[in-house]
Amino acid sequence: MDFSLTPEQELFRKSAREFALKELEPIATEIDREHRVPLEILKKLGELGYLGMTVPEEYGGIGADMLSYVVVMEELSRSCASTSTAFSVQNSLCNTLLVEFGNEAQKRKYLPDLAAGKRFGAFALTEPESGSDAAGMKTTAVAKGDYFILNGSKRFITSAGFADIFLVFALTDPAAGNRGVSCFIVERGTPGFTVGKEEDKLGIRGTSTCELFFEDCKVPKENLVGELNRGFKVAMVTLNSGRIAIAAQAVGIAQAALDEAIKYSKERKAFGKFLSEFQAIQFMLADMKAKVEAARLLTYKAAWKKDHKLDYIMDSSIAKLYAAEIASEVTDQALQIHGGYGYIRDYKVERLYRDARITRIYEGTSEIQKLIIARELLKE
Repeated sequence: MDFSLTPEQELFRKSAREFALKELEPIATEIDREHRVPLEILKKLGELGYLGMTVPEEYGGIGADMLSYVVVMEELSRSCASTSTAFSVQNSLCNTLLVEFGNEAQKRKYLPDLAAGKRFGAFALTEPESGSDAAGMKTTAVAKGDYFILNGSKRFITSAGFADIFLVFALTDPAAGNRGVSCFIVERGTPGFTVGKEEDKLGIRGTSTCELFFEDCKVPKENLVGELNRGFKVAMVTLNSGRIAIAAQAVGIAQAALDEAIKYSKERKAFGKFLSEFQAIQFMLADMKAKVEAARLLTYKAAWKKDHKLDYIMDSSIAKLYAAEIASEVTDQALQIHGGYGYIRDYKVERLYRDARITRIYEGTSEIQKLIIARELLKE
């Protein structure tokens, strides 16, 4: 069993870390406070090929493996979880979905621009009354001539404020439940489609999160992605892969918190000694390190299994469940080590603490991950 990264994967890690330190670290606090999406940074990521990591070269991407993508996600998240969130939506939820389920015309039309950062995408599954219960959606798509007519709304859609292409799930056979869901490409500016206000969030504030509204929205039939009434499978397969990236994000946030805690413990004195000299602090740091390493290995294992075309469904849920939980624990401990200073916005751990919380919710809550793991354990 080899735990080392290949030279190519190490190069991805190194270049991503350099980019994060140069481009993200100096502005991460600013974009969080201003609730501003750094589009200029996202476009740079596109120019460097990072927004096309999961896209084959024939469609304008770099065709990297999942583990390479994961290490880049981790490094970006160490500096700015907001930016890594948009990075993940583009790669995991939009590009991967089109690569896996799009037809040739759709791939040729959309993937090159998405991979280059010339256009941005969003994944629209969640609704006001259906989050974890994705099959409980209300948005409908009715065939009429050469179009599908969409009516309904979506909620908590990441990157919606600036996205050009929306992958929207709707009921094409309401009586069939999750066997009657289909996926559609809806472009910004389509008549009957509007984007709602920006949500004011606890964390990842440098992202865009909006509601979507469809009122007799006419979508050409050629914009159906995959088979009619098979959209629920499209969504679940896409999320199974995307959860590995969210696990990597959680690992990156936790690693950043550990880094900040170590640094602060070596600088701050109490009772005439540096905090790092107290056994209580040393034990906290040791626990944090063990948890981060365990989460990282679980995440890498899930990515490795996907790369080797092995069944990774349980592994992706285990990785996301554990990494998300420890991200909250480790950021909490890092804030505790900082004491009162950790509670004010001048210190990075305050932002890390808030950013970590969403990893237990999006792309499947921790409770949903437990259901998936139990289902996989108990199936025949």
